[in-house]
Amino acid sequence: MQRTSRRDGHGWSADGSLDELALLAETAGAEIAGRAVQRLDSPHPATYVGKGKLEEIKSLRTSAGYTMVIFDDELTPSQQANLENALQVKVLDRTALILDIFAMRARTREGRLQVELAQTEYLLPRLKGQWSHLERLGGRSGSPGAIGVRGPGETQIETDRRLVRKRIQRLKDEIEDVRKQRSLYRRRREREGIPVVALVGYTNAGKSTLMRALTKDGDVFVQDQLFATLDPLTRRIQLDDLHPALLTDTVGFIQKLPTQLVAAFRATLEELADATVLLHVVDITHPDAARQSQTVEDTLADLGLAEKPRITALNKVDQVTAEDGAHPRSIEDVAGYQRELSANVPGAVLISAEKRWGLELLRARLVEVIDRVRSEAYSMT
Repeated sequence: MQRTSRRDGHGWSADGSLDELALLAETAGAEIAGRAVQRLDSPHPATYVGKGKLEEIKSLRTSAGYTMVIFDDELTPSQQANLENALQVKVLDRTALILDIFAMRARTREGRLQVELAQTEYLLPRLKGQWSHLERLGGRSGSPGAIGVRGPGETQIETDRRLVRKRIQRLKDEIEDVRKQRSLYRRRREREGIPVVALVGYTNAGKSTLMRALTKDGDVFVQDQLFATLDPLTRRIQLDDLHPALLTDTVGFIQKLPTQLVAAFRATLEELADATVLLHVVDITHPDAARQSQTVEDTLADLGLAEKPRITALNKVDQVTAEDGAHPRSIEDVAGYQRELSANVPGAVLISAEKRWGLELLRARLVEVIDRVRSEAYSMT
């Protein structure tokens, strides 16, 4: 695992970003043998790392016994090829790793189409020699050696660029059909007048746990892993006696979210644009909570959703440690230091989705925002 700088332009430390990369790698089935960091003003154009650092990584192969090196940035096709030639092991970048996890997680036809499109577009410029090399270096399906190989499959990538581009266009056409179907569904929802609350947040912030708590649906999949759920899920909820709503869980965000994924998941992300209100879930216990929250806000801005009404829910407050070292036993205990927790997020609601703390206040806040949005929409007509 490799990174070239101590802190990136978004304030993430090298250690924090590598910790996250390690979680991603473990999610994909890898075991971490070690890590390396190099401080450079800019990546080396040919090998990403400098010559000395590359030799150091090569020398660690005997002692660490690694069979793959994962870089915490996107590599150019030539950098990846040069690194694999030098290290004689499979080399992946952060983008390929995330795409691989998405390939593991996709369950619906829509999800699989979107992931395959993203992977194929990513692999298109890497066709030259890529698949014969990976075939030599790769392992069996399900083993760590298979990471980065799941997805479209060798038979498609071994065809020439013309055929691959045709495949990309077919995937885009199929996803466009999905987008049209979703659009019809959304228009039907609009006619029914049911507001939509869309859950957003950094991956593993607890969105699925919150959805299970609000819907009381035990079938909602929850797992303590990055990108545990990928395909969008919508359930009807009752905020109070007069306010039914639809609650939609969307894919979690992450720093350096591959541009291929943002483009491929346009049909899914349109759910956010048509939502009445966004419910931004933040894991308040994470050491990089502020940067994770900012990553979500930046991604929403990139999607043109910066002005969309939203509520921030600071989740997992049951795990917050007080000054005396104790954990809160109820939401009332948390209220004692609510000001400190929510100082940088005015109007945030403190909750524990796992313990179901603070959900009544959250429902009430959602009703307030929905009524305000409806009132503003009515005054404009």
